[in-house]
Amino acid sequence: MNVGGSSSTASTAAGGASTRTSVVNEEVERKIAGGTRRAVYTEIVAGDVVCLDLMAQTLPDVPPALPVIAPTEEAWRAMSPAERESFLVRVLDALSDPAAAMTEGRRHKKAKTRTIDALGLHFSAIGRAVYLAEEMAVMYPGEAVFSPDVLAVVGVVEPEDDARMAWVVADEGKGLDLVIEVLHHGSRSKDLIDNVERYAKLGIPEYFVYDRLHQLIYGYRLTGEHARRYQRIVPQFGRHASAVLGLDLAIEGGTLRFFNGTAELPGSGDLIGRLNRMVADLEARAEDAAAQATQAQEQATQAQAQATQALAALREAIAALLGARGIIVTDGARARVASCSDAATLQRWLLRATSAGVVDEVFAD
Repeated sequence: MNVGGSSSTASTAAGGASTRTSVVNEEVERKIAGGTRRAVYTEIVAGDVVCLDLMAQTLPDVPPALPVIAPTEEAWRAMSPAERESFLVRVLDALSDPAAAMTEGRRHKKAKTRTIDALGLHFSAIGRAVYLAEEMAVMYPGEAVFSPDVLAVVGVVEPEDDARMAWVVADEGKGLDLVIEVLHHGSRSKDLIDNVERYAKLGIPEYFVYDRLHQLIYGYRLTGEHARRYQRIVPQFGRHASAVLGLDLAIEGGTLRFFNGTAELPGSGDLIGRLNRMVADLEARAEDAAAQATQAQEQATQAQAQATQALAALREAIAALLGARGIIVTDGARARVASCSDAATLQRWLLRATSAGVVDEVFAD
């Protein structure tokens, strides 16, 4: 998000060097002293002014760049493809601001990336065509070119290999449907005042600002097709409803989140985490099943051994009992007892051995 905004003289630094700070809280300004231009972040906290020098680098003393105005639709149509591409290259170069990028930081970048990620996964899953882009240059005919943090256009499919250098309304045939700006150390007046008027004038149906520094969401909506002034979106239970997205915006755990009803939209990181947990759970279950199978096998082996021992004991008991009673046990009888593996039969023979007069009575049916 490009940084800008008006300011007024607020204090005089040590040694008499004049510094400029913004009337609005959290404003990035340029301080030019001794040939060095610095980006200074000024925050008013409980009445105290805190300054953080974000960049100290010798830079040429040049005036701020003027906004790039997009050609009218007629002028754009008259340009050759090479002229259009050359113009777009100049636009992208003009919109790049190293100082602004430095003041944004990784958290600002991650908030935009998470937004694109979660929304992209959701719309892909439900089969809804919504074009999403991060910091893409936008050209409305005859208007100043801008590059919002996140833009959405409903009904446009994003190709896998998107060759767009910018969203050129004259070529696309429609403007943006929604813009999300992530406000961190940038210009509050730009996002909360200037852009509110600008985006409404351009006819962008919805505009949201995620104030990451203060963990707030500001939502704006045009109430009619021809309306050019935003109405504030009143949150319900901490959620801001987006009619364009069909989703709710809310802050959960210090992060901008999107909800479809009561379900929070996951990002790629969330899905990967869930898949990893599912795989770990399946692996744990497989290990438990293997352990149970091993235990069952061991128990079955133990039970088989016990059954074999019991059969051997019955056979030995029959032979011992018959011998003790003086009954002659023939080789055939011994073989019959030894070959029997039915515990119930051996128990019946053992019972008969207690009263049989001859060995054949033991096996009589």
